[in-house]
Amino acid sequence: MAESAIISRHLRTLWGVPGTELGVVGWPATRRERAFTSWHYWWQAHLIDCAVDAANRVPTPMRRKRIAAIARAHRRRNITGWTNDYYDDMAWLAIALERAERTQGITEARGGLIALERALYGAWDPAGGGGVPWRVDSDYFNAPANGPAAIALLRLGRHVRAQEMADWIDATLCDKESGLILDGIHLPSGEIERPTYTYCQGVVLGLEAELAVHTGEQRHRERVHRLLTAVEEQMTTDGVITGGGGGDGGLFNGILARYLAVVALMLPGDERDQVADRRTAAAIVRASAAAAWANRLELEGEPLFGHDWSKPAQLPGGPSGAGHFTAGGSVTSSQVPERDMSVQLSGWLLMEAAYQVSAAGL
Repeated sequence: MAESAIISRHLRTLWGVPGTELGVVGWPATRRERAFTSWHYWWQAHLIDCAVDAANRVPTPMRRKRIAAIARAHRRRNITGWTNDYYDDMAWLAIALERAERTQGITEARGGLIALERALYGAWDPAGGGGVPWRVDSDYFNAPANGPAAIALLRLGRHVRAQEMADWIDATLCDKESGLILDGIHLPSGEIERPTYTYCQGVVLGLEAELAVHTGEQRHRERVHRLLTAVEEQMTTDGVITGGGGGDGGLFNGILARYLAVVALMLPGDERDQVADRRTAAAIVRASAAAAWANRLELEGEPLFGHDWSKPAQLPGGPSGAGHFTAGGSVTSSQVPERDMSVQLSGWLLMEAAYQVSAAGL
């Protein structure tokens, strides 16, 4: 039902081009949104990722066709190619395209994946004290770029680089007091930006869990345990992921849920901590999904999820109050966050994560 809601409310052919589909970023949509003047590169990457989830859950020719159509539209709407100036954007797309190829055999974006891998691998900057910058020529090196970039590179076989990036995040951005991952650091000044966003925790949890599988090294399991404990204590209430917003922030909690599912399904080890960590991660996903579902609105048989899963969803009154780009490159929330595709993608993402852990008996 979450998948169906996105398809019916948001997916449209791009500029009338056959064989393309892209997500309209608001519902009800403004004229600019319907024309894809606003399209938000990284939101569309998560749309591909969710479409891959659905195809993995119940493979059908239509679902495979949809993945290819969204990828094709992404390339066409980006105009200049697969890449852009934001390494976090490119990392999310690389993750989605790699999964599409590996799990569904979608090979037509192979050239894009090669270009994205080259960009992410080449951006690593240890000489300047950093990992991967947030964007081209930026002095800001943050978890939202380095976390997904490392996951993408790990899945593309760049295991050494991914481990270097995980070690850099742990040494530079892990807050020793809270145990949470801070947003980023300016270099060479060393000024730390201290917000702790849910998606920063999610990508690091997923990265460390996958590194634990690939390397067998204990430090990755220990980092998962430490960070998961901090997330459970500080970012959940009664087992439900707390808070949430619209705009770019609409995706943050869904991303945490996705990578909690990765921990639940992939974290290796039979010691007490690893067994407990898998159960805890799965429990947070299931509790969050139950809360989001209980608090949804249902419109014509399809769910509209709230931006805060612990509170009843609000119905957008219309296309007015749409979010906008800031000077810093982020997208603000709509006046009613539920109209943002990011919020609804987050709900879909959460439901797919809950399906995965439930299907595994966790």
